Amino acid sequence: MHIAILDREKCHPKKCNHECRYYCPPVRSGIPVIEFPDRDSQPVISEELCIGCGICPKKCPFGAIKIINVPDELNREIVHQYGLNSFRLYSMPLLREGNITALLGQNGMGKTTALNILSGTLVPNFGDYEAKSDKEKVLERFKGTQMGRYFKDIYDGRKKVVLKSQYVDSIPRVTKGTLGSILEKNGDKSRVKEIMQELDFLSSYEKDVSSVSGGELQKLAIAAALLKDGDIYLMDEMSSYLDINERLRVARIISDLGRTKTVMVVEHDLAILDFMAENVHIVYGSPGAYGVISELRPVNRAINSFLSGYLREENVRIRNYEISFSSRSSLRPESQQNTVTWENEDIELPGFSLHINSGYIRTGQIVGALGRNALGKSTFMKYLAGEIESQNGKFQEPVKISYKPQYVYSDFPGTCHDLLLTAIGERMNDIFVKAEILDPLDINDLMENNVTELSGGELQRFSIALTLSRDADLYLLDEPSAHLDSAYRMSCAKVIRRVVENRKKSSIVIDHDIYFIDLISDRLLVFTGIPGESGETHGPSQMSVGMNTFLKELSITFRRDKNTLRPRINKKNSAIEREQVESGNYYYDEA
Repeated sequence: MHIAILDREKCHPKKCNHECRYYCPPVRSGIPVIEFPDRDSQPVISEELCIGCGICPKKCPFGAIKIINVPDELNREIVHQYGLNSFRLYSMPLLREGNITALLGQNGMGKTTALNILSGTLVPNFGDYEAKSDKEKVLERFKGTQMGRYFKDIYDGRKKVVLKSQYVDSIPRVTKGTLGSILEKNGDKSRVKEIMQELDFLSSYEKDVSSVSGGELQKLAIAAALLKDGDIYLMDEMSSYLDINERLRVARIISDLGRTKTVMVVEHDLAILDFMAENVHIVYGSPGAYGVISELRPVNRAINSFLSGYLREENVRIRNYEISFSSRSSLRPESQQNTVTWENEDIELPGFSLHINSGYIRTGQIVGALGRNALGKSTFMKYLAGEIESQNGKFQEPVKISYKPQYVYSDFPGTCHDLLLTAIGERMNDIFVKAEILDPLDINDLMENNVTELSGGELQRFSIALTLSRDADLYLLDEPSAHLDSAYRMSCAKVIRRVVENRKKSSIVIDHDIYFIDLISDRLLVFTGIPGESGETHGPSQMSVGMNTFLKELSITFRRDKNTLRPRINKKNSAIEREQVESGNYYYDEA
């Protein structure tokens, strides 16, 4: 079966010669596979007549058409389709009472669509996108199954579903007031304060929603969901904007909730997903085209399958490479040449102070930066980037720096292609830039999009690519994994590693995803202190020293998975945790 996908935002019929139509073999034979009703309208693709020759995508100058091959048997399991030549979802996830089930997969493959269907806000059409919403049809389709009973319960109102959206940054646009007053709409004042205390943001009670951080907005959304008395909780991306300590706090709260309620989560932090969920559905397919929800797997087996890129039970290859980890903290030889050396420095900002201990970064080295929020990590990056004035002189020699800040936005009045051309010029034609940076991050798919219209994940990918494409000695990347799904996080880690190794550069990367930091780092820079008041840098040091310093302060231990060597969080007060704490090895077992 061939799926013809038309991206209507990219289609510009006034600007093209309709070559996608005239070069198509069936059209040339008189078969109307692609039709333009008039010069100003977008094409209409006949999916039934499409033979999947692949010519029309190549002829379209704007990359608006994709032809996707899908196994024929999936057509019998289609759950929802948004329109002609539009995204479709195959199969549905299963929920288990008193259990936490997770959805794991790339963005744009239908995870949020599945949650909307499970919440009852979206009624599946089973491919008949022109028909009106029909709940009776849904009940008939799933009659006699667990999902049939589930839908009957929520459609009849016998069970209440609470849906926590992933779009927390849009909250200030749809609601006004202080965080406390917003939450009091869902519960009494004492209960609100109890939940805020549990989530460790009671101090934000009187803050106006228009002026709070992303982390506070995330906690606001989670608190609002927890305050509602539901039977089923659907939690879409809970870790964005939160540091590792806050992510674990939320994971423990959701784990407790899962003992008495039915819970489904969508999460891209694999360490947190592993810690929180019992069972996982892997979602695979083609972003923006179709998504398939795999059978349920135990969380350990699901993550291992996801990392390997191969689903053995379905005999499906979801990625053309395997993501692997090392049993040691770093196997890469260390250069003796320093790219950057800095001296002791004290930075004083209104209400916050940062003490920077002297340190250095060597050529070909990536330093991962870890620490709780509000300890000065971004301040340190701005200091290195020259945005904060140095009293002692930062560097011994002039260093070219390329910097991606924590919060990325752009008001550039043009397309991604225009901005890249303006920023890096002829380097756009550099074979290395194209093959090792732009292609792995799928930047070519964004070239004709306006920069101001990019989604959070698209803007993050584009900003990373732009930062790494510049000619620099030191690349500073502040939270590159934010807004990225698990697959793109791993791709981003590989891209950063290749740029640093192949071009003999250096990099400092701040991130809260332990998998991400573990994959790319040669050494660690750890931040300690009192959040919002003072911070201090330690290192860069060996991975084992840095990680032990960081995790000891958080009272968290990690172990290695026996099969994949990936990091796994130990259960609190478990035998392995007690053993590691006693030995002083909170993560790596080498000195």
